[in-house]
Amino acid sequence: MPQINQLAENWFFASQLFWLALIFGAVFVVIGLGMYPKIEATVDARDRKIADDLAAAKAAHASADGLEEQYRQQSDLSRAAAQKAVQDAKDKAARDAEKRLAKVDAELAEKMTAAEADVAAARGSAMAEIESVAAEAASELVAKLSGVKVAAADAKQAVKAVLHG
Repeated sequence: MPQINQLAENWFFASQLFWLALIFGAVFVVIGLGMYPKIEATVDARDRKIADDLAAAKAAHASADGLEEQYRQQSDLSRAAAQKAVQDAKDKAARDAEKRLAKVDAELAEKMTAAEADVAAARGSAMAEIESVAAEAASELVAKLSGVKVAAADAKQAVKAVLHG
């Protein structure tokens, strides 16, 4: 075979090594010096971008934690203020209720005093009327039974002595 016979000749083998070295050199120059730096720069840029994004995410997380803590503190302060306002409103309502109750008690005491005075006046008036009616009845009874006429003043005095005596 003629192809195998060519391998024995040195010039053909040296020619193949030349072309191999030439093509390898061209590939090295194109890929190694042209494409690889661009790929490496892209990978480095991606790594920097990822590192920057991670740092930004950590900073955002720390900022969010700070905001959350501020929110919790503000919420606690607002809750405490609301509880104080509720307690103040309860205290004020209790004081207002006590004032109204005291006012109503005073009004009832005044009405009770006035009613007792009215009852005492009515009792006094009734007792005076009863005394005068009893004195008239006693003087008429004495006049009918004994036939003696008793003076009105004496009859009133006798009735007072019996009733109060």
